[in-house]
Amino acid sequence: MKNYKILIIEDEKKMSMFMQMELNHEGYATDAEYNGREGLKKIQRGNYDLVLLDVMLPGLNGMEVCRRVRQFSRIPIIMITAKDDVMDKVMGLDIGANDYITKPFAIEELLARIRVIRRNNDKKSEDYKYEVDDLVMNTKTHEVTRNGKHIELTKKEYDLLEILLVNKNVVLTRDQLIEKIWGYDYFNDTNVVSVFIRYLRSKIDDGFENKLITTIRGVGYAIKGE
Repeated sequence: MKNYKILIIEDEKKMSMFMQMELNHEGYATDAEYNGREGLKKIQRGNYDLVLLDVMLPGLNGMEVCRRVRQFSRIPIIMITAKDDVMDKVMGLDIGANDYITKPFAIEELLARIRVIRRNNDKKSEDYKYEVDDLVMNTKTHEVTRNGKHIELTKKEYDLLEILLVNKNVVLTRDQLIEKIWGYDYFNDTNVVSVFIRYLRSKIDDGFENKLITTIRGVGYAIKGE
């Protein structure tokens, strides 16, 4: 548990300190931020396993922080709010929060919710890594590196790269990629695949001698390598 790191983004400092104290007592490593915009930067820079995210924050509200995080990361997020409003809960879950807890809450309830998320994540991914040459994707932390350098991807770019890595050395057609990543609504717009392949290449291939993404004309795309 000592390696499980939680970021608390909560502007009520007494509340934040209380959560840190209790979580530290349970063996979790914690970090705190009191501003939504600064919290978002910490998520982008840090290597956290879970975020406890208040809704009412200065700088950037929690809903917007959650929405932006989901553009580049699947890190588990538990939303925390004083509002006991069903629509707030629905909105939070719709934009990508994993769970929702309403103030005031017993610390035992929060700890239980954290344990549930940890168990679910352990079932989904036990430090799975996909590797091709010097490109590494860790599906637990959702980190992607090439030659040890961190590569920041949007959610769609990450999903596209993941499916190519899962099917390493197998050519996937544009229709297969659209069905798995964008859904049937995009079947008349196969250009979306070309656009995102270009985005992905700019991040994982540009500047490297060995190009990993291969285009098979008239068929589709593949990642080739050992």
